[in-house]
Amino acid sequence: MPVSLTPNAITAINDGDVNLKPLLQVLEIKMIGRSQERSQERYRFLISDGVSAQHAMVAVQLNDRVKSGQFEKGSIVQLIDYICSDVKGRKLIVVLNMETIVQQSETIGNPTIFGETDTEAQKTFSGTGNIPPPNRVVFNEPMVQHSVNRAPPRGVNIQNQANNTPSFRPSVQPSYQPPASYRNHGPIMKNEAPARVIPIAALNPYQGRWAIKARVTAKGDIRRYNNAKGDGKVFSFDLLDYDGGEIRVTCFNALVDRFYDVTEVGKVYLISKGSLKPAQKIFNHLKNEWEIFLESTSTVELCPDEDGSIPKQQFSFRPISDIENAENNTILDVIGVVTSVNPSVPILRKNGMETHRRILNLKDESGKAVEVTLWGEFCNRDGRQLEEMVDSAFHPVLAIKAGKVSDFSGKSVGTISSTQLFINPDFPEAHKLRTWFDYGGKDTASFSISRDTMPGGVSRNEIRKNVSQIKEEGLGRSDKPDWITVKATISFIKTDSFCYTACPLMIGDKQCNKKVTRSGTNRWLCDRCNQESDECDYRYLLQVQIQDHTGLTWITAFQETGEEIMGCPAKKLYAMKYELEKEEEFAEIVRDRLFHQYMLKLKIKEESYGDEQRVKMTVVKVDKVNYTSESKYMLDLLVR
Repeated sequence: MPVSLTPNAITAINDGDVNLKPLLQVLEIKMIGRSQERSQERYRFLISDGVSAQHAMVAVQLNDRVKSGQFEKGSIVQLIDYICSDVKGRKLIVVLNMETIVQQSETIGNPTIFGETDTEAQKTFSGTGNIPPPNRVVFNEPMVQHSVNRAPPRGVNIQNQANNTPSFRPSVQPSYQPPASYRNHGPIMKNEAPARVIPIAALNPYQGRWAIKARVTAKGDIRRYNNAKGDGKVFSFDLLDYDGGEIRVTCFNALVDRFYDVTEVGKVYLISKGSLKPAQKIFNHLKNEWEIFLESTSTVELCPDEDGSIPKQQFSFRPISDIENAENNTILDVIGVVTSVNPSVPILRKNGMETHRRILNLKDESGKAVEVTLWGEFCNRDGRQLEEMVDSAFHPVLAIKAGKVSDFSGKSVGTISSTQLFINPDFPEAHKLRTWFDYGGKDTASFSISRDTMPGGVSRNEIRKNVSQIKEEGLGRSDKPDWITVKATISFIKTDSFCYTACPLMIGDKQCNKKVTRSGTNRWLCDRCNQESDECDYRYLLQVQIQDHTGLTWITAFQETGEEIMGCPAKKLYAMKYELEKEEEFAEIVRDRLFHQYMLKLKIKEESYGDEQRVKMTVVKVDKVNYTSESKYMLDLLVR
């Protein structure tokens, strides 16, 4: 039974035929190695139809089959799924799926590299030694025996022999004659047919024309940036297809205006004509080595009649007990029952902008509990709803998609821009948790992995120091800041400049808070916003002297910690001193705040002031001393 390679398949593939499913021979297999951006190796084949030969890249999902020896030099294979791309002016076949028809065969025909002249081809072959010298042969020996009873692939001609044993006879077919409609008509027009829809898992940078059909599962906010090229804006959204493949899509500048309002979470879209680049795993948690960057020619079309074959969301839940051993900054999915919700509090970021934070607690069947920190809009939108539920004695199930693990104080999970929260979702894991909690789980004790405490209620991650140790141990002088806790008494507060005038304007959903000055029009001017306003805000910038039994030092307290220390807003004190001129009342409030003892969490870091290096100590948390816990802590020190 002769095996016929599909005649002139290489030419047909280069002409755009992706439905041929040809039989070809593998003449060479070469691993082209790993790149710095990719963690997976890639394989390149030289494939032949007996007349022409051409290089083909093999998709990474076929790597295991190459390594296991299913494809080898001389194999006859059938291409099931493939495309032909133009890479730097050269045609390259990308094989997405193929099957082995004959495991091993000698070289069929006398193939030459597609697109080269005979002279060039002979130079290529003699240089590489991959293809034997010209010699047309027909092999009659039996090659491979098959016991599987199935229809032969296209291009295979089976003939029964007397001994009922199938055999394969390779042969060379006549040269390709293009259809008459392709001849003598000048240049062939560009192929404008719609790109074929492929799975997300099959995407790779070697494809010229592709399309994917997928559901938007997450969409980030528009972020603004400034670099050496100037100002810009960017946003991303995540896609999920019917096969479970996920990938992130990113748009910059003008494409943000074009596609931000078009894309909507939960809707299905047909997306084509974008470039693929290695995913930046620092920001991208999806299980895909590539990321799509849309371009001016890209299209994003809504599929209004989608049939529901693409799932709404894809989760990979981890039990809370697993989070205890997860590395810092790991992105994961977690689900649990909300047992408590704290009020939202304002937090000053390093860039001077204010945001909000809300902490809640989750527990699950693993016997562990974890703190979840909601940041920004999550505090107001989802956090308020959760707080109202818990206050009404109902404990909802909360599923978190793409939460970020932190090991700052034990282990906790925080929201990031791509995080999604699902309150009382309708899927099996949530129903199972609901049943567990309502029928006994509510009263089951859970150990918190977020508050790993020693006797006395002191966190194991809390570094206790006294005032003199700050200088003696050179804290704050390394590359990273030192975080310590001191028990100290406030002995003096500077009152000449206890606050500053801050910009009240909003940047997106956040207040600017940068310092403002009086303009010539007697209004308040913000250099950052480059705008004027009639009013300004007043925010604490306290210089406080603290002391303990070992010495004294100066610390700085900003807005939130300043209010904790002073017991009232900065605006009230400013008005009392400078507008109402109630100096005595102002002085009495300040005196009343002295000689109180606190547990102060400090951030210590060396900073440059002109040509001078100074160690700056900033208060990040102020707590009144709990003398019961402190006594237990001191007793524990005596026992050790």
